[in-house]
Amino acid sequence: MFEPLKRLFGEVPEVSVEEALALRDKDPNVVFVDVRTPEEIAVSVIPNAITKETFEADRNAYRSKTIIPYCTVGSRSGKYTKKLVEDGFKAYNLRGAILAWVNASQPVVDDKGQPTKRVHVNGPKHNALPEGYEAVW
Repeated sequence: MFEPLKRLFGEVPEVSVEEALALRDKDPNVVFVDVRTPEEIAVSVIPNAITKETFEADRNAYRSKTIIPYCTVGSRSGKYTKKLVEDGFKAYNLRGAILAWVNASQPVVDDKGQPTKRVHVNGPKHNALPEGYEAVW
C-alpha cells in the first residue's frame, strides 16, 4: 500500500518498524512525531509519540534528536520527513506508518495512555489492520 505513495514525496530516508525500534533502543533521543489530524490521534497513537503541533511549537528543542514521523500509511509523514530533512533535521519516515507498526505487533495507546486495539484508518481502502483490531474512520 505504501510504495505507490512514495511518488508523492520522492526519496526520503525511511526506516522499517524493526529499524525504528532498534534506533529507539540504542538512542534515547529518538522522537516519534504523529502528523495525523487531532481526530485520528484521539483514537490511538504510538506510545510516547508527540504531535506535529507539539514538535512545531518548539522545533529547535529537537535539533539534536532523531525524528521519526508517521501517519496512517506513510504519505503525509513522507512529505513531512522530506521537509524536516531539507531543514537540517535527522529524520526518517516510518515505512508503512501506524499500519506497519500494529502489523509488527507493536502497541498503540488511546488518548488516556491505555493500550487499545482501535486505529484510525482513512476508510475501508486503508484498512490493513491485523486481526483483532478495530478500524475507525
